[in-house]
Amino acid sequence: MNKLMILAMFFWGSGWSALKILTYELPMDVVVFWRFFFMSLTFIPVLIYFNKPLRLTKDSLKFILSSSVLNVSFMFSSFYGIKYGLAGAGSVIITTFSPIMTFLLVALLFRNRLHNRQYFGLLLGLVGGYILLQLNDFSLFLNSANLYYLLCAVIWAGVTVLSQHSQKHIHPVHYSFFISVVATVFMFFYSYDSNLSAVFDQDLKFWSALIYLAVFGQTIATTIFFIASGKLGSEKTSSYMFLVPVFALLSASVLLDESMQLHVIVGGVISMLAVYFINKK
Repeated sequence: MNKLMILAMFFWGSGWSALKILTYELPMDVVVFWRFFFMSLTFIPVLIYFNKPLRLTKDSLKFILSSSVLNVSFMFSSFYGIKYGLAGAGSVIITTFSPIMTFLLVALLFRNRLHNRQYFGLLLGLVGGYILLQLNDFSLFLNSANLYYLLCAVIWAGVTVLSQHSQKHIHPVHYSFFISVVATVFMFFYSYDSNLSAVFDQDLKFWSALIYLAVFGQTIATTIFFIASGKLGSEKTSSYMFLVPVFALLSASVLLDESMQLHVIVGGVISMLAVYFINKK
């Protein structure tokens, strides 16, 4: 499960460069609709592989609807954040603060006590994020893009906790599939007046980014994340998100020709140490 989580974080990290490519061409509602649409389609072979009958109960429906709202909200916030800000900034702020928000949310709701090593791991995560982004000027948090990123961190903390407790009522793969279907239907009516067919006028680069986000960044990575949250717990699962900025900045260096700097390497190592201390038995 640990290796799969690292792979999922790589898919998520590389997705920031793909999302940046998509924001250049089309409006938010069109991109988000097609992202969920292709995500729903690619879940079909996953459902066939697991070969479990689809079942919906009143309890599972509550989790699905709640998570669908949060997932759509996350997509909106991340799109506007990446459109008006930097991809590196988004990956660092969201993935550094989301685990912290998750820990705090779980502690408040379920009164869970954390070990000293986990607090130390969270501190390392903050330090790693600070170095990665070079946050010497706290006014960076006041611009509109970073506020969207902070909102994403809060939203994803809620998604993580819901995904863990939903597994008492529904299989994780079914959970992910129904979320994508509900989100697709919602986005269709939301973007009905938009030019949804505009995607067919885009080039290969756009389609490669869109398919990557839908298949790898959503279907595969999110399913791994939801399964892991049930087995490892929402706190430990969310701690792997400290690895996303490392992969995000590496992919940006390759795909967007962003130069690698010393603070990226140092911050990335510290973030990986944070994951180790939080998950250490």
